[in-house]
Amino acid sequence: MRPKIQKTARHFRRIPHWVFLSLFVFFSLVAVFALRQNNLTMVHLREAVYKADKDNGDVNTALNNLRSYVYGHMNTNLSSGGNTIKPPIQLKYTYERLQTAEQQRINGVNSKVYTEAENYCQSQIPEGFSGRGRVPCVTDYVTTHGVKANAIPAALYQFDFANPAWSPDFAGWSLLLAIIFLLAFLANVVIDKILGAYIQTQEI
Repeated sequence: MRPKIQKTARHFRRIPHWVFLSLFVFFSLVAVFALRQNNLTMVHLREAVYKADKDNGDVNTALNNLRSYVYGHMNTNLSSGGNTIKPPIQLKYTYERLQTAEQQRINGVNSKVYTEAENYCQSQIPEGFSGRGRVPCVTDYVTTHGVKANAIPAALYQFDFANPAWSPDFAGWSLLLAIIFLLAFLANVVIDKILGAYIQTQEI
């Protein structure tokens, strides 16, 4: 064993095992707490999106806040907590409001078209009992000039954001330190055994 390596190993060996083990346990507990907080914050932001959607509030801001948080923090899977809907974020009420608004627009347009059709057909076919002879004309005019509702893609109002496997936040650094101290503990134990065996062979 090289003298420099042996010297470093001896210094490292002097640190008691329990120091690394205690630091590992401490940072593991901190990481668990921080990961839980990440998840709770995500749930809070997700609920804010649902509320804004239902109350016709500022959905875009709520959605952007959720997106930014999920992208920047680990343990923020949107499908957690028993949420089995795929995709997990669906702006149901926003979508329904848009569909209703589109249908109202179409009804208004077609109502005007029907009035135009009656006026046109009355000028074209002024005679006829109760206007029965104008029915095919009105039907044809409405079919030709009427409009249909534009399809609103549901996918535009469904979202899923992928959370990172590791993030440089409180949870991420705590988890990294826990792993480092666990490796240090294992290395300390191994070096203690190897160096102890080496010293015994030198003494024989």
